[in-house]
Amino acid sequence: MDNKDATLQLGTRPVGKLLLQYAMPAIVAMTAASLYNIVDSIFIGQGVGPLAISGLAITFPFMNLSTAFGAAVGVGASTFISMKLGQKDYKTAESILGNTVTLNLIIGIAFSVVCLLFLDPILKFFGASEATLPYARDYMVIILVGNVFSHMYFGMNAVLRAAGKPRQAMYATIVTVVMNTMLDYVFIMLFGWGIQGAAYATVLAQVMALIWQLRIFSNKQELLHFERGIYRLRSALVRNIIGVGISPFAMNVCACVVVIFINQQLVRYGSDLDVGAYGIANKVSFVFLMFVLGVNQGMQPIVGYNYGAQKIDRMIHVVKLSIIAATLIMTTGWLIAMFMPYYCARLFTKDPTLIQLGMKAIRISMVLFPLIGSQMVITFFFQSIGKVRVSIFLSLSRQLIFLLPALAVFPLFRGVDGVWYAMPFADGFAASIAAVIMLFNVKKFKKQHKELQYGEQEDDH
Repeated sequence: MDNKDATLQLGTRPVGKLLLQYAMPAIVAMTAASLYNIVDSIFIGQGVGPLAISGLAITFPFMNLSTAFGAAVGVGASTFISMKLGQKDYKTAESILGNTVTLNLIIGIAFSVVCLLFLDPILKFFGASEATLPYARDYMVIILVGNVFSHMYFGMNAVLRAAGKPRQAMYATIVTVVMNTMLDYVFIMLFGWGIQGAAYATVLAQVMALIWQLRIFSNKQELLHFERGIYRLRSALVRNIIGVGISPFAMNVCACVVVIFINQQLVRYGSDLDVGAYGIANKVSFVFLMFVLGVNQGMQPIVGYNYGAQKIDRMIHVVKLSIIAATLIMTTGWLIAMFMPYYCARLFTKDPTLIQLGMKAIRISMVLFPLIGSQMVITFFFQSIGKVRVSIFLSLSRQLIFLLPALAVFPLFRGVDGVWYAMPFADGFAASIAAVIMLFNVKKFKKQHKELQYGEQEDDH
């Protein structure tokens, strides 16, 4: 089967089989990606110490901010490519590939330069204390130097999925995880490079995967491939890429702001170890969030293609299946958080105080986890069909409308516990709003579909 036939199947093959075909590699890839982050934390916690875990937690806003810029290009480009493939506009899809490469280079380099110039003040603003600042600085200097490779790696993986190559995207992620784990052990445990060893392992693993991705797109037999003339930025394409990518960008920027505020509140009402506990809870929840992101990434090309081809019934069907899958995943996460928090926390540290704080953080922050899956799918759905305003609103509702005010108010009455309780409070309200908006729009889509079918019947007569 050639590449063109593979993309055409997005509009003809049974939706359930398609979602399984596209989501399973993405889930495996996202699981690997979550392990990627967890492996660093485990080696740092066990091989360096509890304060190093707290220092690593301070870097979360940096990672979210870097992801925000990467998502603005990668997710925007992949969504735009899926829609163009659905419209059989292969030439424009190839130009989007070239513009994606150029944008990743420009943004990746610019982000690194600016952040390196102001690294210490930024880390202190993020919540670093005198004790955790050296660890955070040592880690981020290396990550920022290699940031352009990270941007390119994530961008190319998103395009691979949109181009009908979910398995190749999965393989690229697995390569990074395997190499990162091996290099973590060598650099931290054998060479004794500490937290810097984890950063070197991360960058080198992504460079290896990126080389393989670039080799795939250099193959002239591929439907989308590198060729002369596609790298020059075209304003119309850039506007569309950023226009769609602005939603995940806003979501990740908000996540950055929220993590900064959480770290500041934890230091104000608790201690550096509370920041470390948040880092542990974040890593545990991240595994299941990445599972759902895998479902979303499997859903995205199917939704984008069928929306572009005006096959509304297929589009709605795949969203329903994705919501069911996401809810089951997050319920599994909830069960582990409620009944196995000790084993989760112990994985990252031997320190008994940090283990107890980590258990508490895991249980409270994940108490409404079963509701989050549907909210994530619904947000990603509107992003996948180019409805940017709705997607941005849903992205921001949890972070800005509910979570930030709760983080400011709850600790005034409950101290450090108020920081933890603010998270499920925001989850519940955000999920409810997403469900209402989705139900309204499903009715609207079904009405449009009936009108379209009626118009086609009139034309036949």
